[in-house]
Amino acid sequence: MFGITFDDIRPYIVPVICGIAIIAFLPLLAGYIVLLERKIMAHMQARLGPMRVGPHGLLQPIADAVKLLLKEDITPRNADAMLFWLAPVLSVTMALLAYAALPFGPAFQIADLDVGLLFILAVSSLGIYGIVLGGWASNSHYSLLGALRSAAQLVSYETAAGLALVSGLLLGGSLSMKSLVDAQDQLGVWFIFAVPISFFIYMVASIAETNRAPFDLPEAESELVAGYMTEYSGFRWSLYFLAEYANMVIVSGIAVTLFLGGWMRPLAGWHIHIFNYDLLDIFPALVFLVLAAWCAKLGMRQGVQIQKLVMFACVGLFVVLAAVMAWALTSPVLMPGIHGAFWFIVKVLVYLYGFLWFRFTFPRYRFDQLMRLGWHFLIPLALANLVFIGIALVLVQQAAWPLSLAMLAANVATLLVAIWLLRMAGKPLPAPSAADELPAAGPGEIR
Repeated sequence: MFGITFDDIRPYIVPVICGIAIIAFLPLLAGYIVLLERKIMAHMQARLGPMRVGPHGLLQPIADAVKLLLKEDITPRNADAMLFWLAPVLSVTMALLAYAALPFGPAFQIADLDVGLLFILAVSSLGIYGIVLGGWASNSHYSLLGALRSAAQLVSYETAAGLALVSGLLLGGSLSMKSLVDAQDQLGVWFIFAVPISFFIYMVASIAETNRAPFDLPEAESELVAGYMTEYSGFRWSLYFLAEYANMVIVSGIAVTLFLGGWMRPLAGWHIHIFNYDLLDIFPALVFLVLAAWCAKLGMRQGVQIQKLVMFACVGLFVVLAAVMAWALTSPVLMPGIHGAFWFIVKVLVYLYGFLWFRFTFPRYRFDQLMRLGWHFLIPLALANLVFIGIALVLVQQAAWPLSLAMLAANVATLLVAIWLLRMAGKPLPAPSAADELPAAGPGEIR
């Protein structure tokens, strides 16, 4: 009727399916990351965590979502109603839009952009506008202070994170996410082993950039009630957390793609064959079978019939996934995409576990300590690291140095700069001179 054929829409089918899958799956994923966070915190503190809703608390995220949907949504008096409503939507929209260029494997990506990494960084950075607008529109001093803190924090640590990423881009020679993974495949080593200090800088900056503890100063419950979210309630309050956990997955995906080999399996050059199949290729199917056995064991212990049904539904799901992984071994066309997505997600989960581990291990920084760490240590260290890596690559190209030797020299030089920065940070600040001191306040004056 409109002259559109199947061949015209074929290039858009896979991107649309990937986009729908991300939008539908991400809120559920965020809910279960929260459950995982509560479980890890509980086990670190020798307790069980959520256990009542569903077997082993597995239905707690669904109960939390229903509760948030049913809670009363309050708009403060004298608040800017339109901006108050728009701010959390803006934050979560920018977070979801950044997934368009993030590859979850060689075959699962909405758009393979030539400037994919730049697109992700640019779009995810726009989420700060949702935080600032939310704090300003709330007509609350606490919310405004939290929003301003968040703006200062993100500007500081996005600078350090960007400089750390540039060192990886020098090795990869591209801004395309897939090209960066291919470069690590051709080099035969993940970039984390070539530029470990860049990975460390990015890891610390990514924790601060997502407002996670010990750098969660924009929320700062002990001093700002709840920061920029103080006046929010109900589902709009949860949208900010959805954006936060979505950004956690984004920064984890960037780290995995640029430093941890993307969807490449570990020990790609190591081969042990069992029944004509590589052991590491069989590993994904074995993981799901072990998870199915564990769920079956938990299901047998449940005393309530509905909880048994939920656990055995999980058993069936893991058995199906194990069958898919085993079936992919017989298809050279499907195996790279399916197994690549498995390894990518596993690496992202390991990186996310680092987020949770740090939260329950390190005490919260003061805001002046947070700014000092960013501007006095991480940014100078990232600049020095970038300069030394550039010099190392020039030596490789112009003087025929081995890449491993040049990277080793660059990392050693960066470590020396880090030691010098730490020594400088340990020195006390100079005392103010008499000329810098303010005169004493007169009657009725406030200094």
